[in-house]
Amino acid sequence: MSTHAKRERLLLADLLEAVGPDAPTLCEGWNTRDLAAHVVVRERRADAAGGILIKQLAPRLERVMAEFTQKPYEELIQLIRTGPPRFSPFALKQIDEASNTVEFYVHTEDVRRAQPDWTPRELDPVFQDALWSLLERTARLTGRSAPTGLVLRRPDGQTVVAHKGTPVVTVTGEPSELLMFVNGRQNVADVQLDGDKDAVATLHETKQLGL
Repeated sequence: MSTHAKRERLLLADLLEAVGPDAPTLCEGWNTRDLAAHVVVRERRADAAGGILIKQLAPRLERVMAEFTQKPYEELIQLIRTGPPRFSPFALKQIDEASNTVEFYVHTEDVRRAQPDWTPRELDPVFQDALWSLLERTARLTGRSAPTGLVLRRPDGQTVVAHKGTPVVTVTGEPSELLMFVNGRQNVADVQLDGDKDAVATLHETKQLGL
């Protein structure tokens, strides 16, 4: 049975193919070719991918990214479609599902929502529940840079504390939109922010929010 991560992987690959290598994305400074190279390097070059999180490894990551952006765009898309090599941790279903479901969902939206004619995507309740479970596990990590207290709330009232502090801002929306918000896509996330007016404005404009 196909997992959420596998489905989102194929959707991302199809979208990248459809819009071409020079389309804009929500990732600052990246077009679709850059985004495709990032996805491939993250899965296939563990020696460089650590630079995503570890500052000391960033120069190596930049060199490897530059190498992969020079590859034919069609090759990058095919590498995304076929998935990680057998020896990669991402080849394990549990790790793939835990690590890539959100990764591919967010990057698909990075491409979709950067296009002038984009329309909201209908997500089924099962997938929304899966995204909520992943959000609950990672909320404190993705919310650690929040300049205010941060509570995430689903429309049905379920909540998770992403960052302790005062004043508190409560962000309400579907799990998919909350994930966009906490991953630094505040300007395109369909959410409602409640709390102190200045705190809401500060949180909304915090560029470091998310990973």
